[in-house]
Amino acid sequence: MTAAALRLGTRRSALAQAQSRQVAEALTAATGRAVELVEVTTAGDVSSAPLAQLGGTGVFVSALREALLAGRVDLAVHSLKDLPVVDQEGFEAIVLAAVPERADPRDVLVAANGGTLATLPAGAIVGTGSPRRAAQLAAARPDLQVVDVRGNVDTRIGFVADGRLDAVVLAYAGLARLGRIDEATQVLDLDVMLPAPGQGALAVECRGGEPVADLLASLDHPATRTAVTAERALLAALEAGCSAPVGALADLGQAGELVLRAAVAGIRPDLWRLSASGSPQDPAGLGRLLAMRVLEESSEHEPSEGLWGVRVQ
Repeated sequence: MTAAALRLGTRRSALAQAQSRQVAEALTAATGRAVELVEVTTAGDVSSAPLAQLGGTGVFVSALREALLAGRVDLAVHSLKDLPVVDQEGFEAIVLAAVPERADPRDVLVAANGGTLATLPAGAIVGTGSPRRAAQLAAARPDLQVVDVRGNVDTRIGFVADGRLDAVVLAYAGLARLGRIDEATQVLDLDVMLPAPGQGALAVECRGGEPVADLLASLDHPATRTAVTAERALLAALEAGCSAPVGALADLGQAGELVLRAAVAGIRPDLWRLSASGSPQDPAGLGRLLAMRVLEESSEHEPSEGLWGVRVQ
């Protein structure tokens, strides 16, 4: 008898559908099981309010988790950066079964007339719904007008096309998954714009203790899971949510150590940049230790570009 198709819960946006199809195809290729997509509407999909007003953390996640617990779907796919960094009450039965290999985590600029961050005119209007991006833009180009925008990729790029904005900042991975990366006019250097913790990675959740969890294990990419664990531990230790002005990126250095970089905006218009390295066997510990160092440096010193390179033992 042919096994029933697995039901994959997904948001209805074009990007969420593209991500979910990617996971569905990979799961079918690895296990032979058919997968069908089931659309789920989340709070973040039905409101145009800033994410901070909606509660930030979890606005794109809770409805999918509720569908899992109710048995309406067998697994759910999220952008990993949208996952809360602390456990949500009532969802303890759900496990992060797979973190597939990460796509390019960087941000990109989509600007009128092929513009770059350096060539945007003084006073140019740049749109982003992310406090993290806004803080790093302000550090790189304090003369720009950074405005809050919400909406899908079509909507945001449309604001540039119709002249309401001079540019928008988007995730490389999102444009690439939609087949639209050619519309980016600049890939932003990591020294200018660190991504959100977990950006470019996907999270595949299911109910714990069920056969689907074993199937999903085939999609897990250990190096990606290690990196995002460090990034999310930093975010959690700073007691910040997914919409907080915190950038972080971890990867393996040439000597095999795990290197974690952070860019954290303060209460004042300050931006703290630090990095740390340590054992990949304890990524969460590295994240917590760097968070402690961020807090120590930001309370004792003025911001400085020289803060890159702190080594946490």
